[in-house]
Amino acid sequence: MRYILVTALAVLIAAPALSDESKVELKKADGRDKLEANCAACHSLDYVQMNSPFLKPAGWEAEVTKMIKAYGAPIDDADAKAIIDYLNKNYGG
Repeated sequence: MRYILVTALAVLIAAPALSDESKVELKKADGRDKLEANCAACHSLDYVQMNSPFLKPAGWEAEVTKMIKAYGAPIDDADAKAIIDYLNKNYGG
């Protein structure tokens, strides 16, 4: 029993060191605040940087539209436009 307790304690202490995930820093520009407020509520912002080499303007618009219509993201039209504009200007592939 003592061995299990010591092992569990060691894992809890070491866990933060094992997760070497750095914070995503998106490009500073108009619309970033809208993107962070709306998109990060459901998923990591890593997706922006991971998908940027593959998505052209129509692709970003399709992604934002998919998040709203297919997944029910509560993003109003003005914020959606700001997010799409931000993505196109800063990560437009």
